[in-house]
Amino acid sequence: MEKSKINRRSFLGTMGATATGLALATNATAQTQATSATSPTPQSNQNVVTRTLPRTGEKVTALGLGTFLTFDLKPGDRRDALRQVFERYVAAGGRVVDTSPLYGSAEVSVGQFMGEFEGSSEMFLANKVWSTGEYLGDESHAVESFRQSRMRTWRAAINLMQCHSITNAPVIVPLMKAWKKEGLIGHVGVTHHESAAQDQLLTFVQRGDVDFIQTNYSIFNRDAERRLLPAAADKGVGVLINLPLEKARLMKVVEGQPLPGFAQEFGANSWAQFFLKWVMAHPAVTSVLCGTSNPDHMSDNVQAMTGPLPDERMRARMVAHMETIPGFGSIGTMPWYPGKENMYSGLIREAQANAAQRLR
Repeated sequence: MEKSKINRRSFLGTMGATATGLALATNATAQTQATSATSPTPQSNQNVVTRTLPRTGEKVTALGLGTFLTFDLKPGDRRDALRQVFERYVAAGGRVVDTSPLYGSAEVSVGQFMGEFEGSSEMFLANKVWSTGEYLGDESHAVESFRQSRMRTWRAAINLMQCHSITNAPVIVPLMKAWKKEGLIGHVGVTHHESAAQDQLLTFVQRGDVDFIQTNYSIFNRDAERRLLPAAADKGVGVLINLPLEKARLMKVVEGQPLPGFAQEFGANSWAQFFLKWVMAHPAVTSVLCGTSNPDHMSDNVQAMTGPLPDERMRARMVAHMETIPGFGSIGTMPWYPGKENMYSGLIREAQANAAQRLR
């Protein structure tokens, strides 16, 4: 399959200084009680699909809230819609949020919204570190990034810290293991969003170096199920999934297409639920990260977290159906968020635009 023309490493590369320069958002209703590195079983909706983490026995919801681009706004921009997205997610029983210092202002918004949520201690917060230091073995930048992440998200301990896109992993993974031993984090993970990196993720899994991996996986791009997902299941490693909707490219392909009647057999009432349930149903998948800035889209997405999931035979039928839809096979050549080029104009887009302007 063809890889997306957008590379997140280059897309985010200029954002490190901008993100670390963000001021800590404060809110009068923020909780001052430090949260632990583990999460109890979600309480607000007992009917949601959950997964048990094999190494700790914790339960997390099978749908997580992603925040790349969608939660990035410029300082002063109204966050009402994002707050509604968060509120609708947690009201439906969702309890997994994934963010990063590199996601512009997303980490700040996540921290504020969680602080305003009465059940904040129930949230399984997944965060990241992307740091190379001044020289090989320099951990000072990572330590400072972690300090800021704890402040911005108002967490004494973070449930899962991940080495973002395997950047400087020989230094970052051992450092995170130390944080885990010291009780500052609950789990150690590594991430990437490209299939080409799955062999590297596989190495971490096979060596027993991590508790979690995060990888791309969708009904279109099924590369992860060849070796990575089976290995994670075999080793008891949790799996977070990114790009389940292929950054809206799947939704673009099915515009105007009727949902197949057999979708009712596993409770899917929309294309978004169809695609999300397909990913959730893989037995190795812990939680599927799906981001949006549209509250109505979140209300749709969370319904994938309830009801039955397709079995293996049905999942094959779903793939076969998608292969009959024009354009499905060429999704990899499409840009992210097709037709929405003017959306998500936060710090990330602004930095990229400024960099492009200087090169003209």
